[in-house]
Amino acid sequence: MENVHLAAEDEDDLYSGYNDYNPTFDSEELDNDVGFQQAVRTSHGRRPPDGAARPMTAVRAAGYSSSLARGSTFDPLGQSRGPAPPLEAKNEDTPEEKIKILEKKVNDLIEESCLAQGNGDLQLALEKAKEAGRKERALVRQREQTGTADHITLDLTYSVLFNLANQYANNDMNTEALNTYQVIVKNKMFNNAGRLKVNMGNIYFKQKNYPKAIKFYRMALDQISNAHTEMRIKIMQNIGVSFIRMGQYSDAITSFDHIMSESPNIKTGFNLILCYYAIGDRERMKKSFQKLICVLLGIDEEDKYISPNDDPHTNLLIEAIKNDQLHQMERERKALAEKYIMTSAKLIAPAIESTFAAGFDWCVDMVKSSQYVELANDLEINKAITYLRQKEFNQAVETLKTFEKKDSRVKSAAATNLSFLYFLEKDYDQADRYADLAMNADRYNPAALINKGNTVFVKEDYEKAAEFYKEALRNDSSCTEALYNLGLTYKRLGRLEEALDCFLKLHAILRNSAQVMYQLANLYEMLEDPHQAIEWLMQLITVTPTDPHVLAKLGELYDNEGDKSQAFQYYYESFRYFPSNIEVIEWLGAYYIDTQFCEKAIQYFERATLIQPNNVVWQLMVASCYRRSGNYQKALETYKDIHRKFPENVECLRFLVRLCTDMGLKEVQDYATKLKKVEKMKEIREQRVKSGRESSARGRREGSASSDSGQSSHGTSAKGERLSVKLRSLPGSNEPYEASSQRDLDASYVDPLGPQMERPKTAAKKRTEEDEFADEELGDDLLPE
Repeated sequence: MENVHLAAEDEDDLYSGYNDYNPTFDSEELDNDVGFQQAVRTSHGRRPPDGAARPMTAVRAAGYSSSLARGSTFDPLGQSRGPAPPLEAKNEDTPEEKIKILEKKVNDLIEESCLAQGNGDLQLALEKAKEAGRKERALVRQREQTGTADHITLDLTYSVLFNLANQYANNDMNTEALNTYQVIVKNKMFNNAGRLKVNMGNIYFKQKNYPKAIKFYRMALDQISNAHTEMRIKIMQNIGVSFIRMGQYSDAITSFDHIMSESPNIKTGFNLILCYYAIGDRERMKKSFQKLICVLLGIDEEDKYISPNDDPHTNLLIEAIKNDQLHQMERERKALAEKYIMTSAKLIAPAIESTFAAGFDWCVDMVKSSQYVELANDLEINKAITYLRQKEFNQAVETLKTFEKKDSRVKSAAATNLSFLYFLEKDYDQADRYADLAMNADRYNPAALINKGNTVFVKEDYEKAAEFYKEALRNDSSCTEALYNLGLTYKRLGRLEEALDCFLKLHAILRNSAQVMYQLANLYEMLEDPHQAIEWLMQLITVTPTDPHVLAKLGELYDNEGDKSQAFQYYYESFRYFPSNIEVIEWLGAYYIDTQFCEKAIQYFERATLIQPNNVVWQLMVASCYRRSGNYQKALETYKDIHRKFPENVECLRFLVRLCTDMGLKEVQDYATKLKKVEKMKEIREQRVKSGRESSARGRREGSASSDSGQSSHGTSAKGERLSVKLRSLPGSNEPYEASSQRDLDASYVDPLGPQMERPKTAAKKRTEEDEFADEELGDDLLPE
């Protein structure tokens, strides 16, 4: 402390004097300093004119002069001498420059080949790869000629050969690809070329040469170090898949087990389950399923994309990443995992337990305790679908009813399926109730809205049904069932142009839908545009070339247009595929009679006789054909046979009388007597019908109930009279023969594209029938999207 000096308050300021300076150095006042200006002027004027002054050694040594030539300016950079001369042109004729240009061309060709492959132009990619190979060989020759072979770029040669082999493989030129890969693999100067044996194995796999593929996969595996774990796993997966293709499931299991122990993934776990299912190992199936649902997907939770607060910056960030490519990849990975788990459960459920229900229950329990707990409900719904496939409808309904108290999404899906089932059973009240339940649980469920629309459709409230279908389309513009049903609804309402617009839109989505094409053809026919109707039916038979009813419809349209030859072609094709259609048989028989080939018509009317043995019309037609072809004996035998089966048939007796008279047979009197009795009975019946009609008319005038039976009898009698007239005028008729009113076909047939398509489609399964639904097997598409 003795050496510390403290400043007293009365001492001077320590920092004083720093702003003081000598006025001599004040350059700002030099312009106003008279003495300085005079000195400058006089000293400048007394300089020697020849520039020879006392040498300044320090300046002269640097090349400067203290004097400046008179008339010259200060130009230290030498700019007054003009622009610099141009650079010397590069001489491209030198060998080294030629080599560099050629190398650049090779690299450019490789790049162009890769770009062409990326754009899908595989042929151009191959041409560029071949040209790159030719240029590269020319480059090597040029280096050898100039003595610079030591400078050959091996990386460039490798790139050229690898790209060429790859383009050969893309163009299915497998032999050339294998030869090119072989050139690379055998060249010891290429580092790590042995890995390309994986590509060679892939080519053999594509050729279905699985043993050789496995051989090359294993050779590649031997040349890859353990540090490259991911690549080794992928190669082992290829080996396992190859063993599956060969049916060697035990060897495949060895590969897949190793992968699941080292680096488990969804695909390998699924393949492992398939292998154990193939060999029937129940316990291993269960263990593999447990491993499958424990595989980590490596994706973020959905909570990450939910804003925790109202911070605008945070919300903007979440909106930005909610639909970016990374999140899309995460969703795809999760959807793929769920698909594999669902498929595995449906596959092993019937096999791991004594009953499929017990197996499903075990799978559901396992899934509930895993990260895929949401899939448990979907598995329960699949359990109901399996019941449906096994025709156990009550069990299916009971299973679906358990979801009524679950969360809204599952409840809506279950209620949709229940509505669908009740709709199939024509219990429209229950179908309507569950459709309402599904809508209340999820108003944006298009399947529920379609089912609701269907229940209204069958009650013929078409305007309201159209509103439900439109709402379904607003929720899901790609819902084809809603668009199809909307078209049917407009068709029922007579709004044919709007119906046509719906089905044209639907055709743009479902290019090969036979139902849509049929509806378009039918609408054009209703709009009296037969040419467009024929055009759509022609497109339809390219999709369903063996549909007999479509072929018959084409025949009918051509017949209406007067083109008998085309009509005959399509009616005949229809008969070939379905020889039990009475209308087609009737038309073909009439066609042969009109063209005076009665013998050919006989086989068609005999076919109709087999289909409708109780219909006398067809047997009379057979006899008439025999008679017109001149085979009177056969005609007589046929008429006698008809008379034994139908003793009161007037037409048969008349022809018997005529034939017996013409042939001079003794039975003519007997048949004539029978004919008189039958005609008398017919007159009595007609009188009764007439009196009954008159009494019913009086009853209507008196306000009594109408007599349905009288009308029915009259209709039948009138029909019979028309048929009789038709048969008597048969030889000179150009019209197709009218069939009997009894159309009870023995052969059962459901028209897949006929009027049955007027029925609206259900949300869970497409329906194609107008009056009743076919009992179809329900698949996984029972679930709404």
